[in-house]
Amino acid sequence: MTTTRTAATLAAIALPFALTACGGTDSGSGSSSSSSAASSSTPSDSMSSSPMADKASAPFGDGCASVPKSGKGSFDGMATDPVATAASNNPALKTLVTAVTKADLGSTLNSAKDITVFAPTNDAFAAMDKATMDKAMGDPKGLLTTVLTHHVVEGRLAPEDLAGTHETLAGDTITVEGSGEDFTVGEAAVVCGDVQTANATVYIIDGVLMPTAK
Repeated sequence: MTTTRTAATLAAIALPFALTACGGTDSGSGSSSSSSAASSSTPSDSMSSSPMADKASAPFGDGCASVPKSGKGSFDGMATDPVATAASNNPALKTLVTAVTKADLGSTLNSAKDITVFAPTNDAFAAMDKATMDKAMGDPKGLLTTVLTHHVVEGRLAPEDLAGTHETLAGDTITVEGSGEDFTVGEAAVVCGDVQTANATVYIIDGVLMPTAK
């Protein structure tokens, strides 16, 4: 993998869109920057009235029980915000939002049109090898950006279109297997699928997807 290729990929998706800010909350040093980013982001009118969100079937999976029943972090609340902001309101995705904020990818994700995001839970990040996690967080524009964009695919993938091999924004591929409401992405399982935000379809997964070294 190379940071040059990643940077080029991000630039290609970011340029056509007006930038909006990412939001997130976390304990410790990242709290103030994440909260500030969340408060400054507002979805466009076209995002708020997304027909994809209106027509989507209900989210599925045991992990959906961890999603708040009401408020901005609920399924209804997430559907009105762009994906990075929506994730910042979901407590199950707190670590992911911290990583996205550190890599400065929030505005890129928020302004992208029609993407699919495989979003690791807090527990998924906690289960990572600490040395690998520390290395990624210490290289936000390099390794961390590559790892995070490896979780994003262009286009909204409905459950019936999910199985198969898909190119990621990191420029490599991921393979999804399964059907119905039972899917795996590499070694990770989808624990809450078909979650709609204003500009993305989200599949919450129980593992972090690591790109293959090149």
